[in-house]
Amino acid sequence: MSADIIFRRRSIRRFAPGQIPEEALRTLLGAGMSAPSSNDRQPWEFVLVTERAHLDRLAEAHPHGKMLFEAAAAIAVCGLPGISPDYWVQDCSAATENILVAAAALGLGSVWLGCHPRQERVAAVREILGIPASIGVLSLVALGRPAEAKEPRDRYDEARVHRETW
Repeated sequence: MSADIIFRRRSIRRFAPGQIPEEALRTLLGAGMSAPSSNDRQPWEFVLVTERAHLDRLAEAHPHGKMLFEAAAAIAVCGLPGISPDYWVQDCSAATENILVAAAALGLGSVWLGCHPRQERVAAVREILGIPASIGVLSLVALGRPAEAKEPRDRYDEARVHRETW
């Protein structure tokens, strides 16, 4: 794999009509499940959302989620604090990033919508999707066919690189 897919991954907030094939959704979920995790505990669970009513309710509930009104799908990335109390957030963040990169590789648009640690966002997503109280809600990933194009971006900044010591 070429590293250019990392640079092509951009936050897409405008989606064109059209569904995402089931095989692509499975690929995205598999990418999330392939993320590294502390002690290989894999403390993630995912809620795949494709029903318009649920997507619209999420769009209304999340203060930065209006693109969900146009999205074909969303994935709620959830964590199991009970099996990884110290690292579920980092592990589920890695899973979220894997989904975003896989979406770019598939030619799909995506954007990360943060939920944790904003309790009002967590509570709203939990209520809409029926997520149990014992499960952490890290993020929503809005997905769809992109209705906007963004150029690849390399943010390398030599000034932020410290070699050997600070």
